[in-house]
Amino acid sequence: MIRFFDILFSLLGLFFLFPVFLLLYLAIRLESKGSGFYKQLRVGRGSRDFYVYKFRSMRVGADKRGLITVGGRDPRITRIGYFIRKYKLDELPQLFNVLKGDMSIVGPRPEVRKYVDLYTEEQQRVLSVRPGITDYASIEYVDENLILGKAEEPDKAYVELIMPDKIRYNMKYINNQSLKEYFKIIFLTFWSIIR
Repeated sequence: MIRFFDILFSLLGLFFLFPVFLLLYLAIRLESKGSGFYKQLRVGRGSRDFYVYKFRSMRVGADKRGLITVGGRDPRITRIGYFIRKYKLDELPQLFNVLKGDMSIVGPRPEVRKYVDLYTEEQQRVLSVRPGITDYASIEYVDENLILGKAEEPDKAYVELIMPDKIRYNMKYINNQSLKEYFKIIFLTFWSIIR
C-alpha cells in the first residue's frame, strides 16, 4: 500500500510542481555554470548503488572538496543554493527516484558508500528498506550542516556522533512501518519546513 502512495504522490508532485521545477532550474542555470540538476551515487535497499537526483546547490565540482556540507555559509554553495537547501527544495527531483522505485517518500536517507562501509551489522538494517526523501532523522537533523560547522573535525563528528544517532531514528520507522507512520512523517516534515 505504501508503494501505491509513493507512486501517487510522486506523480502528483511532478505534475503540480512542474512550474516550480522550471523556475528553480532556470534560476540555478542563470546564477552559475553547469546543469541545474545534480546526481550522486548513493546506497539503496539491498546495498545496491543508485543515482539520487537533486537540484544543484553547489558550484560544479564542489563535491570533490568534501562530501559533507559544513556551516551556515559553506563557500561552495551558491546563493540560490542556500535558498533551495533551507526549504528542502533541492530534494524535489527525488520524486523521479520515488517513481522509478529506487526510493520511497518516507524512509532512511540514502547514504554514500564511504559511510555505509562503516556500518555495524545492526546498522546495516537500514538497507533492508527503500531509502526515502524524509524520515525522523531528516526532521531531527534539519540543521545538520550548522552542527558540523561547529565541529573541529566535521567528518569525524558525522561518523561518530551524527550518523549513529540518525540510524537510531531510522530504526524507529523501520521497526514500526505502517501507513500511519508514513503519513505522520510526511506531516511532521511539512510542519518542520513551515516552522
